[in-house]
Amino acid sequence: MTLLPNLPLLGSILVFLVCAAAIWVAGVFLSNYTDVLSDRLGLGSALGGLVLLAIATNLPEIAITVTAASNGQVDIAVSNILGGIALQTVVLVALDAAVQVRRPLTYQAASLTLVLEGAVVVAVLLACVMGAQLPHDAVAFRLSPDVIGIALLWGVGLLLTSRAARSLPWHDSGNAPDSQPEPRGHSAKKRADAAKDKGVSTARAVTVFGVAALVTLVGGALLEESGSQAAAHVGLSGVLFGATVLAAATALPELSTGITAVRSGDYQLAFGDIFGGNAFLPVLFLLATVISGKAILPNAHASDLYLTALGALLTVIYMAGLLFRPAKQHARLGVDSIVVLVVYAVGIVGLATLPT
Repeated sequence: MTLLPNLPLLGSILVFLVCAAAIWVAGVFLSNYTDVLSDRLGLGSALGGLVLLAIATNLPEIAITVTAASNGQVDIAVSNILGGIALQTVVLVALDAAVQVRRPLTYQAASLTLVLEGAVVVAVLLACVMGAQLPHDAVAFRLSPDVIGIALLWGVGLLLTSRAARSLPWHDSGNAPDSQPEPRGHSAKKRADAAKDKGVSTARAVTVFGVAALVTLVGGALLEESGSQAAAHVGLSGVLFGATVLAAATALPELSTGITAVRSGDYQLAFGDIFGGNAFLPVLFLLATVISGKAILPNAHASDLYLTALGALLTVIYMAGLLFRPAKQHARLGVDSIVVLVVYAVGIVGLATLPT
């Protein structure tokens, strides 16, 4: 299934940039109207709201996974998902720089609930490593045990984090002292209330959400095809392209919505959206397995496992930052963000040197 003819280098780059811009704009509408629909449908910050948010913010990755799996380009789907986790964690560096008070993002957002959400990300990534050790023919009825296990693990993690968000048997439900004054999700609630005050109907919210979702899905599919063509023109490997350029383009909605949350003082929501999306991404391996009929993770390359470890390492660094709460900024960044940025840069250099 292909949507684009073979394009010259400049043509493929132009399509890629246009699609990236469309995903950025559509991502803003998706985020705003996800808040409205969650409020109108009574989902709020409950389990259904978390699932809706996870799907909405990862629509580009869903489109790319479907397109790549349909075209037999499983390596791009795998590297985009695993590389996307690493890169979306680096989005927190940009959000840290966007904090307007003189305290790092982890200082403002610190809570045990976020540490638990980070642990879920690490657990799902470890399950990916375990799945890569299974036999290559471990497929039955277009499913494999690893992707089923990952989906179940994500579901359990979702239940635990949803319960933790309601209450934890710790002082102040696990929220650190001198952190954000308003509860997590207050900015989303304010956007939903503002839409209600403006007379935005539920039908309009559903329509705008649907159109934005369609634009994001089509844009994501075209992004993968045009990017693959451009990468082939310049001799960039599918793994390196998927883990860097493609992952950066698909992380644009998270960057846009995260900056909005940070500027609204909703630091925990910004952090939680990144961790929540990262925990959901490996669930897309189930979708890729169903479409391609192949065992995805048992056929993963060394570079894919490398990206899995990189994503887990970056997550652990931020988990430590949430616990130790560095109070000083250096060039507008907390020390944890600086470490994440350096480790990611070194990691990508290492990825480029891996034997093919």
